[in-house]
Amino acid sequence: LSSLHLKEEKTKPDANGAVVKADDNVEKTEDEEKEDRAAQSLLNKLIRSNLVDTTNQVEVLQRDPTSPLYSVKSFEELRLKPQLLQGVYAMGFNRPSKIQENALPMMLAEIDTPFLPQNLIAQSQSGTGKTAAFVLAMLSRVEPGNKYPQCLCLSPTYELALQTGKVIEQMGKFYPELKLAYAVRGNKLERGQKISEQIVIGTPGTVLDWCSKLKFIDPKKIKVFVLDEADVMIATQGHQDQSIRIQRMLPRDCQMLLFSATFEDSVWKFAQKVVPDPNIIKLKREEETLDTIKQYYVLCNNRDEKFQALCNIYGAITIAQAMIFCHTRKTAGWLAAELSKEGHQVALLSGEMMVEQRAAVIERFREGKEKVLVTTNVCARGIDVEQVSVVINFDLPVDKDGNPDNETYLHRIGRTGRFGKRGLAINMVDSKHSMNILNRIQEHFNKKINKLDTDDLDEIEKITN
Repeated sequence: LSSLHLKEEKTKPDANGAVVKADDNVEKTEDEEKEDRAAQSLLNKLIRSNLVDTTNQVEVLQRDPTSPLYSVKSFEELRLKPQLLQGVYAMGFNRPSKIQENALPMMLAEIDTPFLPQNLIAQSQSGTGKTAAFVLAMLSRVEPGNKYPQCLCLSPTYELALQTGKVIEQMGKFYPELKLAYAVRGNKLERGQKISEQIVIGTPGTVLDWCSKLKFIDPKKIKVFVLDEADVMIATQGHQDQSIRIQRMLPRDCQMLLFSATFEDSVWKFAQKVVPDPNIIKLKREEETLDTIKQYYVLCNNRDEKFQALCNIYGAITIAQAMIFCHTRKTAGWLAAELSKEGHQVALLSGEMMVEQRAAVIERFREGKEKVLVTTNVCARGIDVEQVSVVINFDLPVDKDGNPDNETYLHRIGRTGRFGKRGLAINMVDSKHSMNILNRIQEHFNKKINKLDTDDLDEIEKITN
């Protein structure tokens, strides 16, 4: 139980050096938001060890409509080296599925055998094979016999670079002579040393130093340049400028590949600066819908009444697994501890945990070792657990100005009603302000949220029918 208790308060010095309490509700700093973005990306990689099954459709925009890319329907037709084809299959691309339909066009659009190298901008959700796609491009062009860097991959953080390295090792395991170097802070090399590894993965600042100041890498010999996680990259101070400076050192015929989970205007503008004359591939996003989710609200007066309503719901209906969202870490810690006292198997997920810890918690929840996951918004996106039948908003989602956060609401309750099943979402309302928030959410989605009396056990049972 002690592991469930978070610190009740944090302290920080004010402008005069005096120590004051830090409020859990204060707006996050810009740096924390950027860190969250990188952390969320890493979390997705850790919890998606396998490719996701998706019904999304790939949108391919080719420069040349007569390109032979259109006629290729399988990996065998790419005429890859046998070792590389074995590596592709080792990644799980040996079965017909929507995954293959999504990943194959990305690979086709950049591979150089039997086609000419193509510059590429690709956008698709986590788990659809982006990393495998650009690793295939690097491995298909690298000459293992040449002992110098030929492929360069930029990642926003050290941890994300390591994840990419694991994919290269897995897909390239049938090339024993192929070596990999990490250009990350803390990897110290002697001045004047030249790198013999054929593939270098690193963060922009260190890679820039290795190419220009320290000259460990000859940028003119680079054949493939990959910018991974572009949306995370440009949210980090300095990374955008450093990436552009690296790109300008590379030869004109170097293949440029840029990958991003999102395709905001800022990403697009950045992509146009570093990827000339590209093929563009977008994965059409599958819109989350509320059509399969029944929505209710419960009127309460305070936090304790909300907890009692929660206990009543659990006492009246059978819940496979539930996710409960709280506004602050403090509330999440309190609620998880109270539920544990009531005998529930509870997992707690919050932003102060290391990403690896978060991934372990999610994995335990997936395996059913805990039936209830209490979390803050850190968990609202991208976590698909088939058994989640109920989502409870212990606190309604609001933005920093106190207005309804409709997008977060959609992502939160979208954790249920997935995989073709019906879901249940219950919102706790404890003030006039939160009732106003709920009404505005109803108006935004044009979906009625019905009142639920949690003191009436028969009524609670009816909502599950």
